[in-house]
Amino acid sequence: MDEELSYQIQQIRQIESEELLVEEVDGETSEDDDNVLREPTSPSDLNYDTSLAALHSYLGDIEDTHNRLSFLDGGAVIVVPLLYLKGVVLFPEATLPLRVVQSNFVAAIEKALRHSNGYYTIGVIRVQKDPHNLRIKFATTGTTAEIRQYRRLEDGSVNLITRGQQRFRLRRHFIDVDGSPCGEVQIIQEDVPLRTPRDTVGRLTPLRRFRALSTVPLETKSLNIFQTEHYGCVSGTNDDDKVDEVVDIHLERSRLHDFIGSLHTRREEKHMHPNQGVGKISVSDRPSCEDNGWKNHAISQTCDVSRAYLPNWVYQMYDSYTLAQKVAEQWKQIFKVPSMDAFVMKPDLLSFHIASKIPVSESIRQELLDIDGISYRLRRETKLLESLDRIRCKTCKTLIARRSNMLVMSREGPLGAYANPHGHVHEIMTLLKAHELAVIGNPVREYSWFPGYGWSIAECARCGCQMGWLFTATNSKLKPRSFWGIRCSQLADTT
Repeated sequence: MDEELSYQIQQIRQIESEELLVEEVDGETSEDDDNVLREPTSPSDLNYDTSLAALHSYLGDIEDTHNRLSFLDGGAVIVVPLLYLKGVVLFPEATLPLRVVQSNFVAAIEKALRHSNGYYTIGVIRVQKDPHNLRIKFATTGTTAEIRQYRRLEDGSVNLITRGQQRFRLRRHFIDVDGSPCGEVQIIQEDVPLRTPRDTVGRLTPLRRFRALSTVPLETKSLNIFQTEHYGCVSGTNDDDKVDEVVDIHLERSRLHDFIGSLHTRREEKHMHPNQGVGKISVSDRPSCEDNGWKNHAISQTCDVSRAYLPNWVYQMYDSYTLAQKVAEQWKQIFKVPSMDAFVMKPDLLSFHIASKIPVSESIRQELLDIDGISYRLRRETKLLESLDRIRCKTCKTLIARRSNMLVMSREGPLGAYANPHGHVHEIMTLLKAHELAVIGNPVREYSWFPGYGWSIAECARCGCQMGWLFTATNSKLKPRSFWGIRCSQLADTT
């Protein structure tokens, strides 16, 4: 691990030592060159090492705390040093870099580092200004964070790398005698992943038995077989289950009757003879199941019948593992990296990983953190990924990019948190191409979040709000030549 870290640090130094030589020209030629510089490159042409941004090397050399990881029981009430941050939502398992410069927050960090039990735990919660009275408003849900690395600087500030651990509800917040902000929090009891019980779906007798009962109408045969199979399922359960199943048998029969009737309707409409008048069909003209493959279709549609009160698709809506598979596939189609396949069998972790990396506004991220229940969170993430397309300015709603313009420049994913020299933390999404943005100033290499790139401030060309930054390569070998980092706190909400 140490050798890998040393190798990555050497890469950073090598990249920063090679400056891009830019010929100074003025007039129209300079503007044309600038446009070429911002011309997007195909994502397949990128050669940037995405592991470099995740190191947060701009914080300097920081030491490991070697602390013991704490995991508190759900429902536990504790008092922790509290950091309240604007525009930042921390999720369990997510990395949060911090540069702490305010004296009260420094006192909170020092209190956590002095804790006698060796658990360097702080609480992180999002705050925002109330639009009505401009007072600071605390979110109700936050996340505990373990201090993994830290470095005290000569000016009294502290650089940190923290990692989210457990969600909590904020009961109250106060200022301790030493001036450090603290919070009384209650650890949230997380639920376990839900899985559809195996015995909720039974198998019907193959449809070839319908032909053996040729003198009975199809609807009657289907219902008889269903009833036989359904009572067979009931016989394999306990007495309480039998009572419930028998009570619900008439409802199931009604649903199956409607379903088979709809099959007949669709079949008749499909094979309607045009010369026999509208709404008429000759029985002799009906194609057999064997002739048109309808037999296989019918079997696939009617073999699985719910043994429970609700149909199987309802259970699938709340099956954590089914939802996890769906979300992971959506993520792969949109972003490709980082892969979520390893978390499909851990829906609880997957729900937090997706929530921490999905490029949406901070208010929606807070909404995801507030959700109790793995399945509910995964379902919300599915809808967000389906609707994720247009990226707009929060203030004036100007369209600045589309989903196809997104770019992954860190192994953490398309969204990441970064700290600036003044102590502000920004969650940004990276884009290969953007519109309606004005760039202020020349690229600055110092304190760049992406080694090998210089940053320039980017504002909305319509309303003038700071949207983020344009990152321009300072090394001629790097691709992309430039990309955008857009603040999530300045994004309009999606549906």
